[in-house]
Amino acid sequence: MEHLPKGPGIVIFHHSIILVGYTLFLTKVYREKGRLCHSVIDHGLYGIPGLKMFYDVILMRDFTKAECVEILKKGHLLGIAPGGAREAIFSNDYSLMWGNRTGFAQLALEAKVPIIPIFTQNSCETYRTIGKTRLTKWLYEKTRRVLLPIYGGFPVKLRTYIGEPIPYDPNITPTELAEKTKTALENLQDRHQKRPGNILRALSERFDKQYKDD
Repeated sequence: MEHLPKGPGIVIFHHSIILVGYTLFLTKVYREKGRLCHSVIDHGLYGIPGLKMFYDVILMRDFTKAECVEILKKGHLLGIAPGGAREAIFSNDYSLMWGNRTGFAQLALEAKVPIIPIFTQNSCETYRTIGKTRLTKWLYEKTRRVLLPIYGGFPVKLRTYIGEPIPYDPNITPTELAEKTKTALENLQDRHQKRPGNILRALSERFDKQYKDD
C-alpha cells in the first residue's frame, strides 16, 4: 500500500474475466485509506439487466476523457484495464492484449499524474472462459459482443501487488509511456505469478505455511 501516491494516479491492471482481485483492492483502499477509486468500464456492460445501478454505486462507469481528467484533478484514483473486454474474454494466461492502445498514457500525461501498475496473483485461476478459438476471436473483432461460457468460482489464494508508480514525465510520448507501463506490469507478473497458471496449485497455496505467514 505504501506505493499508492497520496494524490491522484491511474491504476493499470490485467483484466481477468471476473475482477475479484481488483474489486477487493478497491475495498481495501477505501477501508484503510479512505480513498475513492473510480473505474473505467466498457459501455457494453450497461446492457446486462439490473447492473447499471450497481456499477454507478461502486463508481464504475464509461467515463469520457473529460470526466476522467476531472476525477484526477479532484485527487482521486482512476482504474483502467487497457486490454478491456478482449483481454477479459481471451486471456486466461495473463497475457496483456493491449494492441496499440495508448489512451490511458495520453490521459496520464494530460492530467500530469503517475501510473500505478497492480497485479493480482492467481486472478486467472478464480474464473476461466472456454471456447477460445479462431472463430470466436474473429466474431469478437467483428461484433465486439462475443461472450464465452464462464466456469469457476474457485477459492484460490489471491494477493494483489502494487508496483512502484511511474512518475509523470513531460518529455515522454504516450507510446513510450504505454510501453513502459506494460513492461512494469509484466515484471510484476514475472515476479509473482507461476505460469502457466494452475488451479490446483493456486488452491494449495491457501494451505502452504510460507504463503499463510505472508
